[in-house]
Amino acid sequence: IHKSVRLFSTSPFLTLGIFGDDKSGASSKCIGDVLFFDPSKEQLAGVPDKIIPEDLVDLKLVGASHGWQFLSDRCNHSCVRITDLFNPWASKSNTKIITLPPLTTLRYGQTKVVWNVAMSSPSPDHQDSEEEDCVVAIKFLGRQLSMCRPGHDLVWTNKLVPFDCSENSNIMFSKRDQRFYLPAPGGNYLCSWDLHFNNDPKFYELVFPNLPELPQFAWEHLNSCFREDHWVESPSGQSFLVKW
Repeated sequence: IHKSVRLFSTSPFLTLGIFGDDKSGASSKCIGDVLFFDPSKEQLAGVPDKIIPEDLVDLKLVGASHGWQFLSDRCNHSCVRITDLFNPWASKSNTKIITLPPLTTLRYGQTKVVWNVAMSSPSPDHQDSEEEDCVVAIKFLGRQLSMCRPGHDLVWTNKLVPFDCSENSNIMFSKRDQRFYLPAPGGNYLCSWDLHFNNDPKFYELVFPNLPELPQFAWEHLNSCFREDHWVESPSGQSFLVKW
């Protein structure tokens, strides 16, 4: 059981895993059925007889963005790969794998537990992408944020998130603004970074003039619940703060 992973923004799927452990002859590659849940139709979907590369068999899923999955080694947490293994429209026999630089840990951070991930481009493979170099960002449980360009950077650029208790804040990329955003706990402020890494973060205060009128006990009940703050962007460029 792990944190649910959304694969796509336009047609969301939730990953349920890979089932099956048969070997495909001399290639020593596993064959399994990749299973998804389609919330729009409220039914299961899947890709049967998918060839799973041996390099990915023992890795665990830690996040997803634009249909690409981030997998980490169960023993060596600094080893992270990006793959299209769980993409239902990807090749069944030729899974793409991109190895990222080894993770490094800041003094007040940790890299063993990933909270969520985000990418600036639909494809981290610079050979297939017609856009500028893709930037990936990993938000860890705690205060560390790490960013790099797959296929170009040999090391990660690590940032210390400038506020505490950020476990319930999720990193996202704004296509309109070309910036990574991270809501501060409580959703009253936004912190953002550009694609160049070397600039200080910018802060934005969020003002909500039309809060819902709720009785005091309802507010107290909401405050007692565990909450995640998601800054999201629609295809038209509108931004929303989702309190889940």
